[in-house]
Amino acid sequence: MSCCGGRRSGGCSDDEDDDRVLLDDRINTGALDTISQKYESLDYDTNFNSLLLDEMRSKGYKFVIRKDVLRWVVMFFVGVLTAFVACAIDISVEEIAMLKYGLLRKLTDKGVEDNQLWIPYLTWVALNVIPICFGSFLISYIEPVAGGSGIPQVKCYLNGVKVPRVVRIKTLICKAVGVTLSVLGGLAVGKEGPMIHSGAVIAAGISQGKSTSFKMDTKTLPFFRQDHEKRDFVSGGAAAGVAAAFGAPVGGVLFSLEEGASFWNQALTWRIFFGSMTSYFTLNMVLSIYRGYAGQLANGGLLNFGQFDNATYEVWELPLFLLMGVIGGLLGALYNLINYRITVFRMRYITKPWVKMMEAMIVAAVSATAGFLMIYLISDCKPYGKDPTDNPIQMYCNDGEYHVIGAIWFQTPEQSVRSLFHDPSGSHKLLSLGLFFVVYYFLNCWTYGLSISAGVFIPTLLTGAAWGRFTGGVLQYLFPDFIQDDHGKYALLGAAAMLGGVVRMTISLTVILIEATGNLTYGFPIMVVLMVAKWVGDYFNEGLYDIHIQLSGVPLLAWEPPPLSATTYASEVMSYPVVTLNPIQKVGDVMEILKSTTHNGFPVVDFPMESTYNNRTFGKLRGLILRSELIVMLQHKVFSELYGEWEGKLDMQLFRAAYPRYPDISQIHVSTQEREYTMDLRAVMNRTPSTVLHSTPLPQMFRQFRALGLRHLLVVNDEGEVVGMVSRKDLARHRVVLHGGSMARATVHVTEQVE
Repeated sequence: MSCCGGRRSGGCSDDEDDDRVLLDDRINTGALDTISQKYESLDYDTNFNSLLLDEMRSKGYKFVIRKDVLRWVVMFFVGVLTAFVACAIDISVEEIAMLKYGLLRKLTDKGVEDNQLWIPYLTWVALNVIPICFGSFLISYIEPVAGGSGIPQVKCYLNGVKVPRVVRIKTLICKAVGVTLSVLGGLAVGKEGPMIHSGAVIAAGISQGKSTSFKMDTKTLPFFRQDHEKRDFVSGGAAAGVAAAFGAPVGGVLFSLEEGASFWNQALTWRIFFGSMTSYFTLNMVLSIYRGYAGQLANGGLLNFGQFDNATYEVWELPLFLLMGVIGGLLGALYNLINYRITVFRMRYITKPWVKMMEAMIVAAVSATAGFLMIYLISDCKPYGKDPTDNPIQMYCNDGEYHVIGAIWFQTPEQSVRSLFHDPSGSHKLLSLGLFFVVYYFLNCWTYGLSISAGVFIPTLLTGAAWGRFTGGVLQYLFPDFIQDDHGKYALLGAAAMLGGVVRMTISLTVILIEATGNLTYGFPIMVVLMVAKWVGDYFNEGLYDIHIQLSGVPLLAWEPPPLSATTYASEVMSYPVVTLNPIQKVGDVMEILKSTTHNGFPVVDFPMESTYNNRTFGKLRGLILRSELIVMLQHKVFSELYGEWEGKLDMQLFRAAYPRYPDISQIHVSTQEREYTMDLRAVMNRTPSTVLHSTPLPQMFRQFRALGLRHLLVVNDEGEVVGMVSRKDLARHRVVLHGGSMARATVHVTEQVE
């Protein structure tokens, strides 16, 4: 929150209008045009105060080199530990899923013989509901921020938003255990998306050299305890997560660049790439040992699509690929619309933790029921062959045959994707594929957003692979002379089109899919379908992650400022009046200000002077000091009258030791006598904060704020007097609304909290 007592809003200027707006926002939970007050910005801009400058002078260039070397060392361990977490999840899922589906296969075959199919059905429901019950409990009661894929939260963090509890160790544990239980619960989920969040948490933890949750401090990396450094490592952790999940180190780097980073430099690129390669290599090595051929590094990531033999395509197929991109964009836009409606319903009515658990268990039971009904009602048999099927069931098929739909349901979604990519032509009936697509599509829409830890990548790829393979079968039926037996190609492009239509990623997703398939031949068709799917989907609505970010009320800053906004000036955007401090301030006054406000930054000014700016100034600007810095000074009693007690002890280590969970002002005790003492803020405050003139256009402010990763941008008049302050929320309120090919500019409301 900016340090202002009020807000100048373009649309609502009086208190009655503001009350009406807040009332409307409370009623219309799930609105896309609100920003929550609870989110703060990260301090990416370095405060070059006197203490930091003294430290830099004393340590010299050797410290700079040591710090740079340690960045590479930390990134190495981030890659290794991310791979270990990925291996633990993968091996757990593989082993337990094999037992689960093996048991279900035996019970199903026995149930057919004894005419007691209700036994395998109820067993399947139970084996789905029980893991989901525990997995949903972790999210509903212990750590809600660990729910979903975690990609929207990581995207917000990299954009510069401090999402509460997003990189805690408890979040990592709930995420890793929760996603394992979610996949074992048979839901339409994947474990790849949560790996990105897991990598981000690992990076945030290792880079700090301490754990606040476990009250441990190794005192090894204190100089990385600032938002600037931490966010760089988190971007590397997210990339390492992509590399582990998809076997795509280059895709990981591009993901961090495309999806989150509003900052970038060449040195950071190389470090992130190094972390991604380390993660990829470690995962390969561990899985090769686990699978019995140590040292053969050909495993890829957790998701390995397998090699496409005889990968070719003709130029006349490009229009077909374009059409598939259009279909993917339409289906993706419909998916996002349905999921948006379901999510709004959840936000309004499914609010209690036990109700959230019940919903997740109901979806698990419905998923098992849908699969069982498809196996029971559809007769789709095929002779045993070389198909990648671990648990073939016979059901009502003849001896020597297995049920194709049963084989798809009786395995994890990753294995099902691989089956649809590589099964020979004629393996699946068109009716089976069509029904499976419809059922799984709606299950996928319903599942994303439950109180479970789960990703959307794999179920969306599986849905797209189903209709892609269906498209290939239809084309072969219509044009048998032209379309041959390479239905896996259409399954791959359908999967790419579907995923592109839902999440609207293009560059990184292209490279991820190319690296996951290990084949450059289909690179161009993948690019084509992803681009077309994104264009078509963007015509109707935004990507899935962006919709959920907006529903959460996160003040995300777009890549570019709103067009035609140059006629809006800083004086119209800024918040005021501003709560200010003097360079030497009474302790009691500081305590009262911190207790009576929730502001996180305070301009330090000389006493107010006469001004030509409507007499609405707050003094000549001298600097900016943060709430956290004031609290640390109060905690250690850095008062002028007690100079002898803290002389020589006031340095940057005091502030780094308290990072990132600073004490609340209610935890600070100051005696009545000490309240009369004074605090000299000049050594700690930022003497050169970023400022703009009150006549600065909005695009200029936006680019400065985003490029520098600011938290506060002070607005001054021609005499250098503070007249207001611009925070992230003041800029994020100004948005561009794209719908149906039309463009409009909107100003959204800031509310106390978006549930």
